[in-house]
Amino acid sequence: MSAYRDKDPRIHGIKTQIRVVPDFPKPGIMFQDITTLLLDTKSFKDTIDLFVERYKGKNISVVAGIEARGFIFGPPIALAIGAKFVPLRKPRKLPGKVISEAYVLEYGSDCLEMHVGAVGLGERALVVDDLIATGGTLCAAMNLLERGGAEVVECACVIELPDLKGRERLNGKPLYVLVESH
Repeated sequence: MSAYRDKDPRIHGIKTQIRVVPDFPKPGIMFQDITTLLLDTKSFKDTIDLFVERYKGKNISVVAGIEARGFIFGPPIALAIGAKFVPLRKPRKLPGKVISEAYVLEYGSDCLEMHVGAVGLGERALVVDDLIATGGTLCAAMNLLERGGAEVVECACVIELPDLKGRERLNGKPLYVLVESH
């Protein structure tokens, strides 16, 4: 279920603050730029509030944010719901022992890393990112958390590109998004 279907009046304001940049980072990509959303304090706050309203009281102990835009939304959500924040980073950005997960996205491939011991057996995790496209990044994040012993409760994204069918790759894990873009 997604908030845009719920007719929440905040959703329209959020959607209007997301800029679409054609041909970035390469020709044919319609980049969904959330930096314009971050410049609008009301829409940015509404975005965080909608996620917090959904996850407060759900016994989530871990909010895992995907580098880099998941680092923007994840920490305030974690603080508001009383969970720890776990950064999922690109290779060679975390000191110490890490576990890695490679994945493919719509315009290349990449890898995510997480500190060994960042999550424990039975912890309930929420994965946060700005956007789901093909679903590769979210799948890699879920795999890392599950390898660490956590149970992924849900993935949360500001934007979904439904034409790329990323939701179908999540192996039945729930996905909550605020706005759809085409």
